[in-house]
Amino acid sequence: MNPEQHEEGRPIGRRIFLGTLGLGALGVVAAPTVQHGLESLLGTVSGKDPTGLTGLLPNGGGFRYYSVAASVPHKGPADYRLTVDGLVDRPRAYTLAELRALPRTRLVRDVQCVTGWRVPGTPFEGVRLSRLLDAAGVRASARAIRFTCFDGTYTESLTLDQARRRDVLVALRMQDKDIGHDHGGPVRLYVAPMYFYKSAKWLSGITVTDRVRPGYWERLGYDVDAWVGRSNGRSDDPTS
Repeated sequence: MNPEQHEEGRPIGRRIFLGTLGLGALGVVAAPTVQHGLESLLGTVSGKDPTGLTGLLPNGGGFRYYSVAASVPHKGPADYRLTVDGLVDRPRAYTLAELRALPRTRLVRDVQCVTGWRVPGTPFEGVRLSRLLDAAGVRASARAIRFTCFDGTYTESLTLDQARRRDVLVALRMQDKDIGHDHGGPVRLYVAPMYFYKSAKWLSGITVTDRVRPGYWERLGYDVDAWVGRSNGRSDDPTS
């Protein structure tokens, strides 16, 4: 989940501030149906919020909404593609139906954001990244992976050894349902043992490279190796 980009220097009106606090209180006391509605509302509003305050509120599932792009297109079965290319022998573009037809792995881990919040026991389900890499035929000169996203802005990275871990997924489901747009769907990366900014939303490209190319937030100072509790100056409990 990509840490949010704030627009600086714009004053926050008292009415906006109090309204935001009211939404936060509603999220705490609301019944599940209302919480689901609040989750959808925050997902829509956060991309158009000049204050950045909506990104600080938990939705019904305990997550915050972060994006570094002003808007993100919606993709579905008709137009979604995931490309695997770079230093591979068999580059390919997968449709959503093709990804869904592959064998899946289900993991249940805590999600830990580098900003401090945590969502315990979150199920993710998807295709192991290592399976897609093996199908592509990674070349001997490969050392890392670069991930790109269809928001047109966000990028992420892993070493090849990290990418081959059994707890790294190209995720199709989250919390036992298909991943919705606001959570980075229809397909996102899930890197279970690392801070959630490594689990890139709206995944569209997997490029095998000869070296690590730092991702969006790493270029701004976040750790490239983002192990929970062992990076970014934090001491959180490991997630896996």
